[in-house]
Parts: sequence; C-alpha cells; structure tokens
Amino acid sequence: MSDPLVLVVDDEAAIHRFLAPALSAAGYRVARADDGTSGLREIATHPPEVVLLDLGLPDMDGKEVIRRLREWSRIPVIVLSARDREAEKIEALDLGADDFVNKPFSVGELMARIRVALRTASGGTHEEPVLHVGSVEIDRARHRVTRDGVEVKLTPKEFDLLSFLARHAGRVLTHRQILQAVWGPAHVHDTQYLRVYVGQLRQRLESDPAAPSLILTEPGIGYRIGE
Repeated sequence: MSDPLVLVVDDEAAIHRFLAPALSAAGYRVARADDGTSGLREIATHPPEVVLLDLGLPDMDGKEVIRRLREWSRIPVIVLSARDREAEKIEALDLGADDFVNKPFSVGELMARIRVALRTASGGTHEEPVLHVGSVEIDRARHRVTRDGVEVKLTPKEFDLLSFLARHAGRVLTHRQILQAVWGPAHVHDTQYLRVYVGQLRQRLESDPAAPSLILTEPGIGYRIGE
C-alpha cells in the first residue's frame, strides 16, 4: 500500500516550502495546488487522502472550495487559517471541513490532526464498540463508561454527548454540529444547554474540572475531545 497522498492548496510559496519536506519526512506523498480551481481539479484527477486548504486563495474563498467539493466528495479537509474571525472557522466547519489549524502552527499539531482525519476517513473510529480516551473507556454496546476502571454513572444524554465527541477524538466540532447530532435540528442554537452538559461531564470525568484535559473548549466555536 502506497503512502497517503496529501494535497496542499495554498498560494503562499513559503507554506509549500515548509510543508513539503515535513510531510515527506512523516511518510506522506505531497501534491501542490496554488489556487482553488487547480485544487479542485487535482482532487478530481488524483484524489488525495487528505486536503490541507488555505481559506485566502487568489481565485476563490477556501469556503467556496469546501462547498463545491462536498457536492461530490467526502475527502477529509483540514483548513489552514490565518484568519482570526471565529465566524469564518465555524462556517468552514459547518460547510464540511473536518478540522482547522491556525497559522502559524506547529508541525507536530498538524501531523496529529492529519492522523485523526485519516482514521476518521477509514471508518476505524466509528466502528469500534469500545472507545478509549485517556483513562476513560466508553462501551457503546453496554452503554457503560469507566474512568481508571471505575464505573461512572451518566444520564442517557450525557452518554450520547460523550460518545459523539469520542467518535471524533482530536477533531474540532462546532456547537451546531454537536447539538444537531445529539439533540436534533430543533436545538442547533441551544449553546447554553450544551455548555451545561459539558460542565456536567467534566465534573464526572476530569481530574480537575476547572482545568479540563479531556473535553477541550475551542472558544466561540465548539469543543474537541483530547486523544
């Protein structure tokens, strides 16, 4: 089996010079596109396993690339963003991006996000009946959660929320994505409701709920469960 192909869609030559050797050293093949049009064409003709996508492209906004791509492909997309507007990141995620990494970023963080995207795309994180996140074990078949081997009692909705986050471990999920998946479309704006449930989970599962290491907040955007 050949090494996974990563397509970098970015108009900054410096990003390509930085990422190409780093990705190659990590065992990936690398393809390059300098704008959205050529990026979409490259995906159609030589489908990669992961796309790293800048939002500020010269011919179209990166969000438009995601919108067009999601009409015919589920290839994982990780947004590389120098923009600090939370609304844009949320829109990119809601359009179908799988994750985002703020510029400037560390190579280690990016490689971790790529590994998460590859695992999610392969289906491995969705098919396991038992999920492990740190010292927490989530047995979805038995509806049972343990921490350090000790059973933790959760309500059905708390279990559903934890399970959904754990199935996407390492990935940023927006408030809207979580609320729609766990509570349904009628509750996509009930962010305060979600905060209450996250707080309850932290009280039950975190060593220090005031400084959580399991369920992490992405300010103004959503949550990410640690791997």
